[in-house]
Amino acid sequence: MWSQPYGKTDVEAGARPLYPMMLESPELRWSFIRKVYSIITIQLLVTIAVAGTVVTVRPISEFFVSSGAGLAVYIVLIITPFIVLCPLYYYHQKHPVNYFLLGIFTISLAFAVGLTCAFTSGKVILESVILTAAVVVSLTLYTFWAAKRGHDFNFLGPFLFGAIIVLMLFALIQILFPLGKISVMIYGCLASIIFCGYIIYDTDNLIKRYSYDDYIWAAVSLYLDIINLFLSLLTIFRAADS
Repeated sequence: MWSQPYGKTDVEAGARPLYPMMLESPELRWSFIRKVYSIITIQLLVTIAVAGTVVTVRPISEFFVSSGAGLAVYIVLIITPFIVLCPLYYYHQKHPVNYFLLGIFTISLAFAVGLTCAFTSGKVILESVILTAAVVVSLTLYTFWAAKRGHDFNFLGPFLFGAIIVLMLFALIQILFPLGKISVMIYGCLASIIFCGYIIYDTDNLIKRYSYDDYIWAAVSLYLDIINLFLSLLTIFRAADS
């Protein structure tokens, strides 16, 4: 394929390979990437709509904190995304079940995000949204640029997995033995760095490793990276604002 004459045309038209020694068709890979980002865009729009409704319609958030039934529903909404992830992983290549499960996953997680934001000042939410958008766009462009020049980020996988385990244990310790505002900010900073790494890692996988039938799972991975980065930044700004 390197013997083919590539013209100076739009990269997304598939005229150039996305990375050196690319053996597959650039047109097919670009089509797959556009499909994944289209799904992520819809997920984020749904998240913004649902979370915005929860934040602006005060009776919704008050229901979750003022009654036992509301607390029970809140717990269900928190654990639903984790429960749905199992069948979603199993059926992520089976249409239309994969889209149905993806919808449940996105809406339930959007409610959880909305309830988190409902008791946060608008300034903190806006700062977190702006910084998240800037970081995601910057890291995505950087990863595409680096991949085109032959850089590979697959080595990050084991380090990120170990880091997420440490982060989970840190969160558990913080829940059982609260260490104060400083530790909350440290947790938020560590989480932000880790999920920045995951955005690079999952974007690199999107460019090179995901098969064309893995569009749902690729979208879920990057969507979770974005949401977790937002929540991490929200934690930092909220602790600093208190």
